[in-house]
Amino acid sequence: MADGSPGLRGRIVSLDQFRGYTVAAMVFVNFIGGIAVFPAIFKHHRTYCSYADTIMPHFFFAVGFAYRLTYLRRVAAIGRRGASAAVVRRALGLIVIGFVVYHLDGEVRSWEELRELGPGGFLATAFRRDLCQTLVQIGLTSVWILPVVAASAGARVAYMAVGAGLHLALSWWFWLDFAWEVPVIDGGWLGILTWAIPMLVGTMAYDAIAARDAADRSRGSAVPTFLAWSAVLMAAGYALASVGGWAPPPFTPPAEGSAVDLWTMSQRSGSASYQTFAAGFSLLVYALFVVVSDVAGLSVGVFRTFDTNALAAYVLHSMVAGAVKPYLPGDAPFWYAALLTSFDFLIVWALIRRLEKDGVFFKL
Repeated sequence: MADGSPGLRGRIVSLDQFRGYTVAAMVFVNFIGGIAVFPAIFKHHRTYCSYADTIMPHFFFAVGFAYRLTYLRRVAAIGRRGASAAVVRRALGLIVIGFVVYHLDGEVRSWEELRELGPGGFLATAFRRDLCQTLVQIGLTSVWILPVVAASAGARVAYMAVGAGLHLALSWWFWLDFAWEVPVIDGGWLGILTWAIPMLVGTMAYDAIAARDAADRSRGSAVPTFLAWSAVLMAAGYALASVGGWAPPPFTPPAEGSAVDLWTMSQRSGSASYQTFAAGFSLLVYALFVVVSDVAGLSVGVFRTFDTNALAAYVLHSMVAGAVKPYLPGDAPFWYAALLTSFDFLIVWALIRRLEKDGVFFKL
């Protein structure tokens, strides 16, 4: 967030803190997966929206907020074509980093095997699952919503609705079965249709803050609006999840043996119900940061540090976990699991804090 952006009075500390909180939460939930002693709500389950499943939508919400801010600023400075080219370049950068971090599916062990696989076999097998994770999804979704990122709120809402409807139609046709057969990660290649929901909701949150700054009003005056729309979105997401019958309340696991369908809140399939509810929850959490950071003037140093180098933290946290977690068995007692979880978090924070002190920042 750069000072001097159109319509803004300096930095938006609430967004910085929100983004830092999201990175910190990601480090935690990604590390504890598979550790039995931690409560289920802190883990990914793919069949309902747990606390862990709200973290990735937070990233998209924060990206959408900053995306509209920077895009409008670039349009004013260099025109729409230059601003759009910058978005595409950034998306390609994220995809390349994603390729390095996630890799492609499969492998070949000999030149003959590669020849037999051929271009068609390579395209059919190498891109099914692993590459399409968070960084790649952010890059692709940024390009997907590019036609409307500078448009009116009504156009953005319509774009969300069309994308969600298309995702439902394709899921009914073939995608739901494919997503669970492979299984895909984070919504797979059709995830952009619904990851657009939290990202576009983030653009609207920016509008609300910018409008109040332009009118010289307190940013806190946006909180009632945020809370109202948060309730609407979360209720809409739950209503979608209940189309086939009343779903368990959010953050509550379904009954054992319950079938997964088009309406299930699932990060794996990127369902419209999940994305709509999660976008509303992101708006609720962000509203809390507006109150704490923009109104009360409070901030948390850990969140500030993680915000300064969110991309570096994302890349490093899996490397640190890979070094620490081999010595954390799934049946470890709570004291030991908590100790190694804290150790993992401390290492990631220390690395990012060192970069912050040295003035080294990784951004696209």
